[in-house]
Amino acid sequence: MRALVVRLDSFGDVLLAGPAVRAVAARADHVTLLCGPRGAEAARLLPGVDEVLVWEAPWEGFDPPPVVPADIDALLARLRAGAHDTALILTSFHQSPLPAALLLRLAGVARIGADSTDHPGRLLDVRHRRADGRHEVEAALDTAAALGFPRPPGDDGRPRVLPPPDTGALTGPGPYVVLHPGASAPARAWGRHRCAEAVALLTDAGHRVVVTGGPDETDLTRRVSGDLAVDLGGRTDPRTLAGVLRMADVVISANTGPAHLAAAVGTPVVSLFAPVVPAERWAPYGVPVILLGDQSAPCADTRALTCPVPGHPCLDEVTGQDVVRAVHKLIQERPS
Repeated sequence: MRALVVRLDSFGDVLLAGPAVRAVAARADHVTLLCGPRGAEAARLLPGVDEVLVWEAPWEGFDPPPVVPADIDALLARLRAGAHDTALILTSFHQSPLPAALLLRLAGVARIGADSTDHPGRLLDVRHRRADGRHEVEAALDTAAALGFPRPPGDDGRPRVLPPPDTGALTGPGPYVVLHPGASAPARAWGRHRCAEAVALLTDAGHRVVVTGGPDETDLTRRVSGDLAVDLGGRTDPRTLAGVLRMADVVISANTGPAHLAAAVGTPVVSLFAPVVPAERWAPYGVPVILLGDQSAPCADTRALTCPVPGHPCLDEVTGQDVVRAVHKLIQERPS
């Protein structure tokens, strides 16, 4: 059986789809993961994926591309060449799978399943309705099971990635905690002054701190690190970042891709979680987590990209000392 899994949005979303991908891979001979550009690197980290197909959908992302018939025709040609017998479309609770289902039907995929609240017409062979309050990992596994891909025996259902490299040469010797100050959406980011405060207080408490960030976040990581932390801003690709996070005692991060990557390598997370999306669906999954941030703030469940409340009270009221206490609690509770 040649199976196709579709998850078209971000890095973290693709990581959270990983357990469902493994469920498909346990019963399929070949698994292709169709994802968007922002999720492609995460797709290449997932166990069970044989091929990654990248396409930027005109209904996904903060700034989606225009609808270009030639692009759609090229995608359909690639999908037809894949000769997929079945497809699992994974979406978030607020998204519709039907645009992707229409393309897959046009590409000749015989059996298609998805989580959908919309009437699917002839687009879906299996329409699953997720239970209330299910985390995105659990909802994806439920949808896979409805299509005939139950979680394999012995699989714990947690996000995982392929083994990362040794990154000791980057981080230096000895234990450390990671602070990742950036976020894909401004509404989810902890303030730079708070991040710098946390670095200083963690250092005073005897922790070695490693600050991580992407190539476009080097100014942020430099300012947050100061003279106290190891600054790895712009120095890690996703696979290397996985290695850095795997060896950390704790990772401190907003609700963004590296928080889910930390969970996928088994590291506890202090989650600075702005409630613009529900924590019950999007918190790091499968590892010890301490959630910081006012989950009842006025911005709750708005899915806003910038905080609609002046002063960003849901996160800026979290102090560096709050983070230090959370780090100490997770380290004390971590099995030796």
